[in-house]
Amino acid sequence: MTADEKEREQRIQKVCSELARYEHPLFVFDARPSGDGVELEIRYRFADAAIHIYLLQFHPREIDNAQFPWMFQKQLYDGLHDYVIEMFTSNPQRQD
Repeated sequence: MTADEKEREQRIQKVCSELARYEHPLFVFDARPSGDGVELEIRYRFADAAIHIYLLQFHPREIDNAQFPWMFQKQLYDGLHDYVIEMFTSNPQRQD
């Protein structure tokens, strides 16, 4: 395993370890490698075909930061907020 591969593996493990601290009755979370960073997937637990999957990207500089647990929580909560808002099927601002 190269040094780059080892760093990528450490980053995905760090994100997965942080993700393991969170559980929600409506959403399922998963993390996977994405380039040098990690992609976090948020899915509605009871999804049908009409509900999309929400993706968040964590870059190496974010994962390697000493404040990562706090940054992770902020991005996760912000992502959940955005995801729920995107689930509206009708609202006054919707143009389509």
